[in-house]
Amino acid sequence: MIRTTIVPDKKNVTISLSVPENYIGKEMEVIAFTKKEGLGEKELKEKHVSFIAISIDTSGFKFNRDEANER
Repeated sequence: MIRTTIVPDKKNVTISLSVPENYIGKEMEVIAFTKKEGLGEKELKEKHVSFIAISIDTSGFKFNRDEANER
């Protein structure tokens, strides 16, 4: 990995890199961004948490243990 920091003093900047021997002949990607780019203050949203259980009407349900254990 190659990492360097620059501070441009004009609009056009020429950058030269010395790459390790094992990088030669391999595809490389060069990305430029400012140090603080993408690190903006995120507004925290207030979370609403609810612990309401689901209720099911089981008044018409008849459990038959023998039927449940049949194979």
